[in-house]
Amino acid sequence: MTDKNAMDKLKGKAKEATGKLTGDRRKEAEGKGDQAKAKANDAMDGARDRAKGVKDSLTDDDGR
Repeated sequence: MTDKNAMDKLKGKAKEATGKLTGDRRKEAEGKGDQAKAKANDAMDGARDRAKGVKDSLTDDDGR
């Protein structure tokens, strides 16, 4: 998890909690959306890292 994704997830949790406390369903939904976006970004980062690992394992030490 990158720092940006962690911050986005934390902001989403805060937004969701604020929405629940104030009864603002839109704010609550925005918070849940922010958390989902951060989670999706984490998944993309993981897939990118795995793809790089596969590429690296298939190349020579020379980078060919």
